[in-house]
Amino acid sequence: MQKEVIKISSQDNFQKRYPGILAEKEIQDFWENEKIYKFTPDKGPIYSVDTPPPTVSGKLHIGHIFSFAQAEMLVRFRRMQGYNVYFPIGFDDNGLATERLAENELGIKPTDFERHEFSQKCTELAIKYEDKFKDLLRSMGFSYDFDLLYTTISEEVCKVSQISFLELAKNSQAYLKESPVLWCTFCKTSVAQAELDSKEVDSKFYYVAFKVDNEILEVATTRPELLCGVVCIFVSPDDQRYKKFIGKKAKVPLYNFEVPIMTDSGVDKEKGTGVVMCATFGDSTDVQWYNEKRLPYKNVITAHGKINEDVEFIGSLFVKEARKKISSLLKEKGLILKVEDIVHSVSIHERCDREIEIINSKQWFIDVLSKKDELIKAADNVNWYPEPMKKRYISWVKNLKWDWCISRQRYSGVPFPVWYCKKCFKPHFASEEELPKDPVKSPFSGPCRNCGCGEFTPEKSVMDTWATSSLTPQVNLSKLRSICGHSDKNIKNIKDLESDKFFSEFIPMGMRTHAHDIIRTWSFYTIVKSLYHLKKAPWKDLMICGFVLAKKGKKISKSKSNANFDPVLLIQEYTADALRYWAAGSRLGNDTFFDVESMKDTRRFITKLWNCSKFVISHLEDFEFSGKPDKMRLVDCWIMDKINKTIVKVSEFLEAFEVGLARRVIDDFFWKDFCDNYIEVVKERLYQPDIHGEDGKKSAQYASYYCLINILKMYAIFTPHLTEYIHMKGRLERFTKSPSIHMLTWEKNLKKDIDFDESIILFGKELEDFVSKVRKYKSERNMSMKAPLDSAVIECSREFKSYFEESEKDLIACLQLKKITYEFK
Repeated sequence: MQKEVIKISSQDNFQKRYPGILAEKEIQDFWENEKIYKFTPDKGPIYSVDTPPPTVSGKLHIGHIFSFAQAEMLVRFRRMQGYNVYFPIGFDDNGLATERLAENELGIKPTDFERHEFSQKCTELAIKYEDKFKDLLRSMGFSYDFDLLYTTISEEVCKVSQISFLELAKNSQAYLKESPVLWCTFCKTSVAQAELDSKEVDSKFYYVAFKVDNEILEVATTRPELLCGVVCIFVSPDDQRYKKFIGKKAKVPLYNFEVPIMTDSGVDKEKGTGVVMCATFGDSTDVQWYNEKRLPYKNVITAHGKINEDVEFIGSLFVKEARKKISSLLKEKGLILKVEDIVHSVSIHERCDREIEIINSKQWFIDVLSKKDELIKAADNVNWYPEPMKKRYISWVKNLKWDWCISRQRYSGVPFPVWYCKKCFKPHFASEEELPKDPVKSPFSGPCRNCGCGEFTPEKSVMDTWATSSLTPQVNLSKLRSICGHSDKNIKNIKDLESDKFFSEFIPMGMRTHAHDIIRTWSFYTIVKSLYHLKKAPWKDLMICGFVLAKKGKKISKSKSNANFDPVLLIQEYTADALRYWAAGSRLGNDTFFDVESMKDTRRFITKLWNCSKFVISHLEDFEFSGKPDKMRLVDCWIMDKINKTIVKVSEFLEAFEVGLARRVIDDFFWKDFCDNYIEVVKERLYQPDIHGEDGKKSAQYASYYCLINILKMYAIFTPHLTEYIHMKGRLERFTKSPSIHMLTWEKNLKKDIDFDESIILFGKELEDFVSKVRKYKSERNMSMKAPLDSAVIECSREFKSYFEESEKDLIACLQLKKITYEFK
């Protein structure tokens, strides 16, 4: 069989320096034109990825790049393991965040438009931002199949979301109820518990004098403006100080109405005076007592954050104004016994950082409180990476106090397909065949099925954006069905999406990825929906990334206005691969800081890989690629064994989703073993086969090529542009038989199939130690590394003497020695 001789002119293809951003643009065009990342359903075993749809609320920042890049590296790894990767991107373009963007950028108010008109303006603006998002994601080399793109406001996604709602409502898992809800008076909408943050604020404890049978009962409160809404006084059942008051009534100061004094074990005897006033509503404890004790309701705070106009003294004032006025009145009348400065935690809305109130309102909820045990058990059906993140989820579920409120009093969002009878108020739902349906634009046809009335009021609230984003596995399944030519026209419930074995195996998806701040939202809500609809976990693996911090303890966020590092500018300055290499430097789940100084290391790496590749490829011009040579030098066998072990270790880390640890292992091999030692040792053998023999040259060529192509394949997941450019300009496709390095697979089953020769591994270690000692000797004496030495002594075990003797010429040339002698350990 005639051997194929492949000649490569490195001078023609490699520039002196890697061209950076120009190379990246060339490679991106190549990927797009050749459809390198195109998903085709019948190409093999599917590995599906549930990606986080970024909120369309402004620019993407370095924090997005960090978490997206870490996840995308794992996706590339799976692709190079031979999987048919389903890797979509979505955009979350409905809800409050997009509304705020439209208000600020367009200078408009939603109240000046019909709902559908304002929603359309939000959508049009979102499309412009989504185009910018796509450009940035492409420029980062993220290997999405953009044909799989979805948006949460699209008709297709709205339909899936509305089907989910109708199914839950019919099964009484979603319900309409007037009850206390968390309310943002700034955003003027209900919110869910998961949308709360906490903030430490300066406040005051007002010690107020209530009266019981002409005796003063001192009550400490931070919210004297709620005195008009007090419905009960609570003390601890075992607090001896207040035994005599239990069962009596206390007169509320200023307002002079009486409320009962009751006991509850939840009262903290050490806090304040140990006497607590329950008003409707100051906090979640008030709500708990209100429900458990069946207490009356008093309407104090309105949806606009003002005190009800009927309240004496402070009606129509904003809450903080009311607090100031009522405390002043209490002082005037001698009803404040003491004021104490304190710092305490308050709940704030994560979107606007404003304090949350609790008001009575009719809203749609999904039952989660009765499913706590099932939701906790569900965590065991998902592999959590890193594993401690599972505890955050379990802690969140255990501490839930509210069912999931899914209705929002906003404008841009998925409508509830519901109308209410004007006479009996019974809800009427759209049929599945009508979906997607906006009840504001489409009147209900037909009489009320309960009372026969023919007039209806549409539901004007829209769904919480998480009510839709929690369905991304099902949205992706719907997209897959479409690709395969299946229509969702007759889908009546979510389970119908799994119409055959192929589709039923799509969920659980292979992987979900996001940052740790949305475990309580996206992770939790998606598990809720998947358990209700499909009775199984939504994904097999959950990859939780850390934050990029702007300063100690403060994440970078669009809503926090601290996203100073614009990824577009950073890419132009440093290249996308430099940012990706930096993003791969942290352990999974750990927060990190971004510092432009760290870009120096990434530039150094890019230069090193480029120059190393140039050197190796320049010595492959006459390389006969016809399999492993019969005569391999031991040092060449060592480096091949070493890289095989490296591939095994890197694969193990990536299987555990540890991209940072994986990169460090590759770096260690590339810099130390391959560049600093092996290449330097065999360099002369490659340059001068007349001295070292053709067999020696062929052995070095094969080993250096084998290492280089596997180095490139491993680094391909971190720096895809650079490695693809080297593969392209080095014409390595002549060896690999692939147009793209990203269509290659890693060496597989190395741990099982290769019997590593541990003696060769140990020999390599001793060789590296010897080289290091000689270099250290020269360095300590300020000698040039090229300075000759008369001799050097190799200290080794007897069994390795013959190994070293085979490499003597290599070592003498590498270290500029005249001779080598041996001493045995």
